[in-house]
Amino acid sequence: MDLDAQGVARNEEGKVVFIEGALPGEEVQVVVGRKKSSWEQGSLTAMRRESSQRVSVTDCPHFGLHDGSCGGCKMQHLQPAAQVAIKQRVVEDNLWHLGRVKAEMILRPIEGPTWGYRHRARFSVRHVVKKNKVLIGFHERKSRYVADMEVCKVVPKRVSDLLMPLRELIAGMIERDRLPQIELAMGDSVIALVLRNLAPLPDADKASLRAFAAEHDVQWWLQPKGPDTVHLLDEGGTLLSYSLPEFGITMPFKPTDFTQVNPQINTVLVGRALRLLEVQSSERVIDWFCGLGNFTLPLATKAREVLGIEGSEALVQRSRQNAKLNGLDGKASFVVRNLFEMTPALLAADGIADKWLIDPPRDGAFALIQALTDIALDPTLAPGWQPPQRIVYVSCNPATLARDAGLLVNQAGYRCLSAGAINMFPHTSHVESMAVFERPASA
Repeated sequence: MDLDAQGVARNEEGKVVFIEGALPGEEVQVVVGRKKSSWEQGSLTAMRRESSQRVSVTDCPHFGLHDGSCGGCKMQHLQPAAQVAIKQRVVEDNLWHLGRVKAEMILRPIEGPTWGYRHRARFSVRHVVKKNKVLIGFHERKSRYVADMEVCKVVPKRVSDLLMPLRELIAGMIERDRLPQIELAMGDSVIALVLRNLAPLPDADKASLRAFAAEHDVQWWLQPKGPDTVHLLDEGGTLLSYSLPEFGITMPFKPTDFTQVNPQINTVLVGRALRLLEVQSSERVIDWFCGLGNFTLPLATKAREVLGIEGSEALVQRSRQNAKLNGLDGKASFVVRNLFEMTPALLAADGIADKWLIDPPRDGAFALIQALTDIALDPTLAPGWQPPQRIVYVSCNPATLARDAGLLVNQAGYRCLSAGAINMFPHTSHVESMAVFERPASA
């Protein structure tokens, strides 16, 4: 399977054929719809030999491999354990084929509940005049249309049960044609719904939102423009936060902030990352792409000093507030850097650290790793500076992880001690992973 959950085969000429709905090991009949010079793409029309890992009936009534089905999850036709195995193979294959790196040990995949796991989601809203109803959900497969969803199995049941009442709510609002999106953000004790409103809401619409909030125990936020404009419909009430019990940390956040979709997996992920980093109380650690401090603050409970580095001044300010709230502002500090324009000089300016934790977006950490590699190859670029002994790299894109791993291992002198998949998004083709790198003291 590829990263779009298509089966990958070859025709009699040796050309790659991507087959929607086909699983590894199956023999299928295909109608080819697209032909390119180096590949073709087709649709499954008949099954000749079925995989033992195929799921014939899923728990979700809106999943399917045909037009009109919800496109939110692409792998429900594959057993959950097999989904994880394929994601693990994707990590290994990318490391080798793109980075020429082979981990010395494969970590056991991090996995958890396969349903009801998603505490963040972005639902599209459409008032369909011809059908005389409002649709709320994900887009249909390969379409801009909104799927006609009555339930969603990947969000908690309490949220899924809100879909039909939300339809009724929006249908009765004056501005229903200018409300394109509802974003879900759940904390430990609060369900927040962010309504994207392209026009100011009249008092009648606000009254409808308040009545809905009171009946269903949710919190409404409005977002008239970009994420920075998000604000509570009514001030007061409990704000969003999540906890990391192993470290005694509480993390407040806004509903439009980046936090992990899957809180169960995030809790395990943070704990494993810190154990693999093997932080000692005498060590200084840098957390690159620190966000709100998801790793920085737990690190501050273990290390002598932690520096969190992020590209946004607003995020850095929020991280400082979170550190102060948890009594860690004496051990955790934060600075703003453009992490996509790093140089050896900028890297050295943040000082020597014993360990690094890197958690970049999908683009990876190329500029950062390149700056480290340049110094490792030519120490005169930063006299006296030393690369970290150990790096834990948390990735949401196996391709950019592999690219950066290739630099670390093949040029900067690191070993890839271990790597493994993280099933943050069950039933989807999204692959998260983690890798550990170590540089011998004599390197």
